Amino acid sequence: MLTTRYVTGAPNWIDLGTPDIEGAGSFYGGLFGWRFQPGPPETGGYGLFQLDGKTVAGGMRTTEEQGPPSWTVYFQSPDVDATAKAAEQAHGSVMVQPMDVLDLGRMAILADKAGVTFGLWQPGITKGLDLVQEPGSLCWLELYTPDVPAAAGFYNATLGMETFALDFYGGTYTTFSPGGQGEDAMFGGVVDKADDPAEAAGPAYWLPYFEVTDTDATVAKAQSLGGTVRMPATDLPDVGRIAKLTDPYGARFAVIKSAPPRT
Repeated sequence: MLTTRYVTGAPNWIDLGTPDIEGAGSFYGGLFGWRFQPGPPETGGYGLFQLDGKTVAGGMRTTEEQGPPSWTVYFQSPDVDATAKAAEQAHGSVMVQPMDVLDLGRMAILADKAGVTFGLWQPGITKGLDLVQEPGSLCWLELYTPDVPAAAGFYNATLGMETFALDFYGGTYTTFSPGGQGEDAMFGGVVDKADDPAEAAGPAYWLPYFEVTDTDATVAKAQSLGGTVRMPATDLPDVGRIAKLTDPYGARFAVIKSAPPRT
């Protein structure tokens, strides 16, 4: 499961690129109770989404040339420069070269073999998100890709991630964990996008899931705030009730009211 005890290969940050950061702030504020805090001028307009004073995401205004509105997940690296080189050797690419972000940390933006964008974060003062797994915060990730084995091999070679195969409704669901942390540390899954009707026609990408207290109420609220439903609220026994949405600007995300842990 996701925790704030960040280790190499674990997701430790997420941010939103959007053409209207004020409008996005209003949407996610109404949906999750987030408050957007703009950063100082030297951050170039980058700011933080906070919930009860704890950082749950970052965000900034982006242009059409920078790509469509989207959420980007970042994984912890002890050495961003070395990890970027490892990604290139594994047939990925570097979209934004490694760079320092003040004294907060060092980052880069990469793309995997299938062209899926993701980030690296080497902690400085900022170690990562303050809150995960709680309502209104990141709780799971899914990678939709055309080639599950190739994706598993890429993220293993680049960040040391390990995969575990789970029996899931008569099939197999492949999960990611940080290297050496075991199955209990799984933070996301990897899915052949051709197997999911909501994803088959779209691009490969990382989808963030945010925990909520009531999936149906969240879906209704998202619609009232200008969001769109990509997959209606659906029960997955022993997993939870999920829905896939987009914000008013087209950034894709999912919500889940997780099922209680088995005892």
